[in-house]
Amino acid sequence: MVSEKILAAAFTNAVKRGTLRMTTAKGQIFTFGDGTLPEVAIRFTDPAAQTALCLHPELKLGELFMDGRLIIEEGNILGLLQLLLQDTRGDLNELPLHPLRRIRHKIMRRGENDAHRSRRNVAHHYDLDGRLYSLFLDSDKQYSCAYFDHPDASLEEAQQAKKRHITAKLLVDRGHSVLDIGSGWGGMGLYLAHVTGADSVKGVTLSQEQLEVSRKRAAAAGLADRVKFELEDYRSTIGSFDRIVSVGMFEHVGLASYGDYFQTCRKLLKDDGVMLLHTIGRSGTPYPTNPWITKYIFPGGHLPVLSEVLPAIERAGLVVTDIEILRLHYAYTLQAWRERFMAHRDEVLKLYDERFCRMWECYLAMSESAFRWQDAVVFQLQLAKRNDVVPLTRDYIAEREAALKQAENMEIKRSA
Repeated sequence: MVSEKILAAAFTNAVKRGTLRMTTAKGQIFTFGDGTLPEVAIRFTDPAAQTALCLHPELKLGELFMDGRLIIEEGNILGLLQLLLQDTRGDLNELPLHPLRRIRHKIMRRGENDAHRSRRNVAHHYDLDGRLYSLFLDSDKQYSCAYFDHPDASLEEAQQAKKRHITAKLLVDRGHSVLDIGSGWGGMGLYLAHVTGADSVKGVTLSQEQLEVSRKRAAAAGLADRVKFELEDYRSTIGSFDRIVSVGMFEHVGLASYGDYFQTCRKLLKDDGVMLLHTIGRSGTPYPTNPWITKYIFPGGHLPVLSEVLPAIERAGLVVTDIEILRLHYAYTLQAWRERFMAHRDEVLKLYDERFCRMWECYLAMSESAFRWQDAVVFQLQLAKRNDVVPLTRDYIAEREAALKQAENMEIKRSA
């Protein structure tokens, strides 16, 4: 069959290290690689599955695995992705990736995420059963890249370090007002109020599930008077804030809406204010997010390169005062999530079904592989209206982190 020849050619060129064994729908066996580890064996259940993978590999790989038409008989989906990506970074020349990406990129540039579409997209992912996230996230339910400030850091320690690192860059002091755009389950906002003594924190989210959890956490912590969470699109937010933070939300804004996003942030930020944007991005050339991810996991999302973000910041009249790029931190975070998810897979199966479990295993593996073997990174962009509102050197970040860590320890002692 033609599909067998195409796949054989693509896998021959892609798999240089490790071993991939492919069994076709007709039972023919092909072996690729140098015979070393990792070793992965896959089998197609029907000829149409092979053709589909040839025609649209980025979409169909995940779909076929999720639907049980591409069966991994030895190894796992992450191992398969490693074999395909570690040397190619995803460019399998025998398959039509580049034309498909160009077409999707043109469509994506025209698709604006208005308030209604944004709320629907958020609900698709974040309003799932809250018990699901408790099975693989840290105790604070931080659903974004952790910061591994030392090699042996646990997931809990790295997520705490992430909040500390962001807060240090925000230069939050007592009496400040803070807006948290995309406040998740409330962890960042509660940290700011607990540790820095910020006078008021407003968190906005489009997830009803996250809103309810956040409000309960604020009340339980005795912070409901200073930390308010609202079901609100950031474009509807009014007020003026000393600090703005946005962690893991910008990925959902969509390329066509970048102008609205940064213009809104400028309007809400005080003249001497500081903003910290923490977002997934790419270090390569612009192209659209994996179509399987946008169809099944994060509809409306886009992972930008800096050349797509910086012009929108400049047009909005904001100043970039610092850029930091976190590289493998998210790979380590996703590895921890994936391992926890798989350890609790039987519990997930009680909440959903087998297809959902395979879908989420694939999602976590695809995401981890993007940071390990492709060009996915995390950007931390510090923004202001003026270039004189942050210190001249970056020494203040480490100094403030040390002070924040001391304040965290004092909070722990007080609550003990």
